[in-house]
Amino acid sequence: QVQLVESGGGLVQAGGSLRLSCAASGLTRAGGMGWFRQAPGKERQFVAAINWNSYTTTYADSVKGRFTISRDNAKNTVYLQMNSLKPEDTAVYYCACRSYRGPDYPRTTEYEYDSWGQGTQVTVSS
Repeated sequence: QVQLVESGGGLVQAGGSLRLSCAASGLTRAGGMGWFRQAPGKERQFVAAINWNSYTTTYADSVKGRFTISRDNAKNTVYLQMNSLKPEDTAVYYCACRSYRGPDYPRTTEYEYDSWGQGTQVTVSS
């Protein structure tokens, strides 16, 4: 059974930075990995994704230039470096993992992922 454990969330002032981590266990090789977020009263939305070989990444327009996704395949871990945080970035952040199959490109929709973390709260104060 695949398990994803996120860490790194917290409270930060606007303009600050946080780095989220997500470690996957229970699988030999993770495929594409991604981050989504859900703000109170809103649907979960795509944030960033990376393919297996790390050559390709994709981001939501709202975070481009501020967030960076990366991964360490030796550790089956994905990271999200968040800089220049804004109050509107406040949400629960979820990591997602796709089993290693099919074309290797970043996936941006929830149904393309097989496993999810429990979520980590990020709060940005103004």
